[in-house]
Amino acid sequence: MDAERRHAAGNGETETGGAPDPDTVRARDRRHVWHTWSPLSADRSRLTLARGRGYRVWDIDGREYIDAASLNTVCGYAHPHVAEAVGRQLGRLHQFDLSLASHEPAGLLAERLSSYLPEQFAKTLFVNSGSEGIEAAVVIADGYWAHLGRPRRRVVTFARGYHGSTVINRSLSGLPRVRHAFSPALPVTHVDLPVPPGELHRPESLAPLLSAFERALCADADDPPMAVLVEPFLNVGGGVVLPPGFLKGLSELCAATGTLLILDEVFTAFGRTGRMFACQREEVLPDILVTSKGLSGGYVPIAAVTVHQRVHDTFRADPVIGGLRYGHTTSGHPVACAAALATLDVVEREGLAERAERLGARLRDRLGALAGTGEVTDVRGLGLVLVVELSSAEAAAGLVSRAEGLGLLLRQPGEAVMAVPSLTIDEEGAETVADLLEQAVAKGAS
Repeated sequence: MDAERRHAAGNGETETGGAPDPDTVRARDRRHVWHTWSPLSADRSRLTLARGRGYRVWDIDGREYIDAASLNTVCGYAHPHVAEAVGRQLGRLHQFDLSLASHEPAGLLAERLSSYLPEQFAKTLFVNSGSEGIEAAVVIADGYWAHLGRPRRRVVTFARGYHGSTVINRSLSGLPRVRHAFSPALPVTHVDLPVPPGELHRPESLAPLLSAFERALCADADDPPMAVLVEPFLNVGGGVVLPPGFLKGLSELCAATGTLLILDEVFTAFGRTGRMFACQREEVLPDILVTSKGLSGGYVPIAAVTVHQRVHDTFRADPVIGGLRYGHTTSGHPVACAAALATLDVVEREGLAERAERLGARLRDRLGALAGTGEVTDVRGLGLVLVVELSSAEAAAGLVSRAEGLGLLLRQPGEAVMAVPSLTIDEEGAETVADLLEQAVAKGAS
């Protein structure tokens, strides 16, 4: 390919300068792109998106969809406030390594995050993704106990939990899709659900679930866990809503056993569950809080690890550098920090957490009657996350496919189907999501 053709291809143009030909775009994708978490037999180029605005996207054929599949589009597509903030920062300082110096956006964002939490949560480490954030949290927990002179290694977590794709994170999960061939990075005690996912959100499931964690915490008196690590909502593990009071009870168990509590709010933070952080629904504070996806609304990758001051301060005792030996060249990227600050502006000014709570409740009330219809076994949710569980993964895949044909993009974790629209979606858009889901279910039952 000559230089002129490479330039045209890089700009998504044809050689004559017109709009790209859809067949050419798809053929290029099939030839060169290795898609994440996808079977090699799957043709992801079939749905190739060209642009987005608000809570809608358009593919290269001009078809329009409501995006209820993207986990991080908190403030939707092409939000002018975020786009302008990114552009301004690109023109000022687009990068610098935080291990060598600092820049104002990092300080402003760390300060902003601490403003949502009690004063003892004043320190935040920035990384690039939720996977990196969870890995850093585990490294921090390990360091904390080492610095106290009481080393601990074991982690207690959900067997159905998903915390990222590094070797450490894969070792934390019991999900088959994240198994790896390496030696376990650390000892992990997995807690199975005591009841099926469709029953776990009921209040009567609280006692057996807490009992299961208590047994895991106390399983080996000679090997106490360094941390309990959980998601407030099991996303990849099946769209599982935990019973009310679980985080509160788990926090009390951790306090009673002297175990650190790490909350994986990579998906749930920044309004998605009807609060700035899901843990605030039960007035629970972890020792380490990991956030990511909604932090910058998906505009630029970033994640944050916010820690209790007592955990942070032990790192003065690190024997090598007297600090944290973790990070990446692009950790705390200035443009990502600017995008995150602008996203948080939108979340606050537009009341997106409150909107998520209101619209999520409306969707659950309206669609709850689908349970027992056709192959639908349960309807549940948390904030603006709607979960429709079906009798099998095949049935769930069929529902996702039918919804796409109607113009609604959904996610499928196993037997569950999740609708996760932008928090900027309006009442009309939420009703349209409900309409299309009802139609897709009806088509499957006919």
